[in-house]
Amino acid sequence: MMNFLICSFFMLLLFMLMFFFSVFLNLMDLSYMLEWLLFNFNSLNMEIFILIDWISCLFISVVMMISSMILLYSMVYMKNEIYLNRFLILLSLFILSMVVMIISPNLISILLGWDGLGLSSYCLVIYYQNYSSYNSGMVTVLCNRIGDVGLLMAVGLMFMVGSWNMYFLSNDFFLILLMVFLASITKSAQIPFSIWLPMAMAAPTPVSALVHSSTLVTAGIYLMIRYMKFFYGGMIIKLLFYLSVFTMFMSGLMANFENDLKKIIALSTLSQLGLMMMILSLGLGLVAFFHLIIHAIFKSLLFMCAGVMIHLMDSNQDIRYSGKLNEFIPFTMMSFYVSNLSLMGFPFLSGFYSKDLIMELMYLMNINLLLLILMLLSLSLTVSYSLRLIYSIFFSQIKGKSFYYYSENLLMNFSMMFLMSLSLISGSLLMWLFFFDNYFLLMDIFVKLITMIMLIFGVIIFMGFFFKNLLKLYFYSYFFSSMWFMNYLYVMLYKNFLIISLKFYIMDKSWVEFMSKNLLLNLFKDSIYYYNFFKIFMFILIVLFFMLLLWMVS
Repeated sequence: MMNFLICSFFMLLLFMLMFFFSVFLNLMDLSYMLEWLLFNFNSLNMEIFILIDWISCLFISVVMMISSMILLYSMVYMKNEIYLNRFLILLSLFILSMVVMIISPNLISILLGWDGLGLSSYCLVIYYQNYSSYNSGMVTVLCNRIGDVGLLMAVGLMFMVGSWNMYFLSNDFFLILLMVFLASITKSAQIPFSIWLPMAMAAPTPVSALVHSSTLVTAGIYLMIRYMKFFYGGMIIKLLFYLSVFTMFMSGLMANFENDLKKIIALSTLSQLGLMMMILSLGLGLVAFFHLIIHAIFKSLLFMCAGVMIHLMDSNQDIRYSGKLNEFIPFTMMSFYVSNLSLMGFPFLSGFYSKDLIMELMYLMNINLLLLILMLLSLSLTVSYSLRLIYSIFFSQIKGKSFYYYSENLLMNFSMMFLMSLSLISGSLLMWLFFFDNYFLLMDIFVKLITMIMLIFGVIIFMGFFFKNLLKLYFYSYFFSSMWFMNYLYVMLYKNFLIISLKFYIMDKSWVEFMSKNLLLNLFKDSIYYYNFFKIFMFILIVLFFMLLLWMVS
């Protein structure tokens, strides 16, 4: 437990230092680039870059702040865990990988952080070591490996440029940009790679609060923000716009029919990721980063509140069995209210400042009418599933056991109250300090009221379809809640690859056994009694290979 306290204090200190440093860099309009040359080969330089500007410092400060609060939260949530130090090491490895990726403008160092994120997140998803965790971990790692392969191919293709520094890129390198785009949409779970994010909820709740709400899933968006100027005006950015709008709509629709508490919050994360990618694809990278920072704060708080409810309800995650919790856990209820209202974009909470700005900027752009309608419907669906969640947990009748013993923990409450206060003030604070202090949009009053009308429409959807169950939508809920059958698509795709890789594994294993035991140890002994031409042939082939290798090196 002392290790958790020390790490949490250290990260909180880093949060304060990096935040003030980012304010300083922004006010002074400064950025620093540190470069180490490791070696060069045929005029290709292998360098390590560190980019320190206000964007990277602000993102690191938010990651450190959320991590420190989640470590305090984990002291209570995971106190009965046997291998607690292993959990702390995995979380620390994840945070370190995230920091490495944030400060890297170089594809090689980005790859180090990227693969560190993938490995540590896989280990955290399968932490509970049961069938559901292994299944979810396999889907997570297979989806993310597609993006990792894209990044590896981008590293290979950058040989054409002569450097792995991203500032040597241009719009002409379409294939490299396509690979970076593939890496980004897999990590941020856009269609058709959306299936892994709800399945990753098999991880412990502190992991979901840190990894699957605020850091890992935003790594792809952060990468796209850094590479954004190379994508402008191309076909890839148009494809990203379509994918992000459909991701928003699909996840919002599915969240209205889901009953698992953590999966509903995961789908709301997916919806917000689609919103960030959508505004990013319209060329407004700074606005997307603004929403990314604010979303990280209130969404991690939402997961922490869900963890308290799950913990107190005997590990029950079904919202149909919970109710009247506002009488027993008032601090958690208050934090949950604030984070949910911030998610909906309630006026003058943190989410309002970024979401309202995004919607206003979207109205001023030349956008396809059908896609605009889908965006506005996604906005209404966000309000609908948030109200459904609040109603089910706090106002419906309690079901299940006849007696519950509820109690709140002071340490958990402190971490949630800290994030709740930031959820109240972070929107206005960040807007005044960093973003758009002199931003002014002029539009017609009826256009301005479209957002408010769609929010009211979301309340009508909640009251009509779910409170009164009009149109009997639950008859069709299987289609709405099945991720548009993407999981079956992955079963069809991955099954053949897994069978082929198993055959290669068996062949590889037999070759290794043959090389180490049968060939090298028994070759001379066997040749006395009988001639195994195959073994002799393999031995001669290996000797020739090593001779050729020595000749090439010399």
